[in-house]
Amino acid sequence: MTASDVANFKRNYQTHLKHLKLKGLQPKTIEAYSRAIRRTGEYFDYQIDDLSEHQLTDYFTHLLESHSWSTVKLDLYGLMFYYTHVLHKPWEHIDLIKPPKAQRLPDIVTLKETKRLTMETFTLSYRVFYFTLYSMGLRLGEGLRLQVGDIDASRRRAHIRDSKGNKDRLVPLPDVTLALLRRFWSVHRNPVLLFPNRRGGLKTARRATSPLARGGVQATLRQVVADCGIKKTLPRTV
Repeated sequence: MTASDVANFKRNYQTHLKHLKLKGLQPKTIEAYSRAIRRTGEYFDYQIDDLSEHQLTDYFTHLLESHSWSTVKLDLYGLMFYYTHVLHKPWEHIDLIKPPKAQRLPDIVTLKETKRLTMETFTLSYRVFYFTLYSMGLRLGEGLRLQVGDIDASRRRAHIRDSKGNKDRLVPLPDVTLALLRRFWSVHRNPVLLFPNRRGGLKTARRATSPLARGGVQATLRQVVADCGIKKTLPRTV
C-alpha cells in the first residue's frame, strides 16, 4: 500500500457517495454500500479497483466467518455499485455468492398481547405510536414519518410516504385509530408531525421539527415486552 493508493481510494470513495445520493437510494442503503467499500478497502490495503474472482472469493469467505449472509450480500451489492458507477467496469462476479434459502414465519403478537403492551406503556406518545403501528400494519419508520397532512379522515385512509422500495402507499385508517390520533394531536398540536419528539416534554412538542427518536421507541418497546413477560421476538421493523 502506498500513499497514492490511499489517495486514489479516498477520491473514488467520495465519488461513490455522490453516485449513491444521486441515484436516490434510501439512507440505510447508502450507509450499507458505503460501509462495504470501506470494509473492502481496509481488507485489500485500499487497492480494490481490479479485484479478481479469487480475491473476492477469499474476501467473502473471510467475511462470512464473522458476519451474516445479509452483510455479505450488502458488501457484494456495494462493490457491484462501485464497479458500475465509479470505475465504469463490467461486474462479472454476480454469481459469486448464493445464500441458502430460508423461510421463517414471524412471531405473531396476538390482540390480547397487543392490548397488554399498550396498557403497560405509560408514556402517552409511545402508547399511541405503538397502537397506530399495530392497527395500521406500519413499519417503524413509516409511523415516525407520519404527518398531519397524511391523514385523510373523510376517506378513512393514511398516505404512507417513502415506504419499502422508496414507494408511497395508502392504508386503511380504522375509526378507533383516527379517534385516538385526534385526541393525541389535541394534546401536542404540532402543525406538521403526528408524533413529535419528546425533548422538553409535551410543552415544546408543538414546536418540534423532528419525530420521536427511533432508538427511544425501540428501547421502550423492548423494555415493555420484557416487563410483560412476552417471549416472542418482535420484527426488527417494529
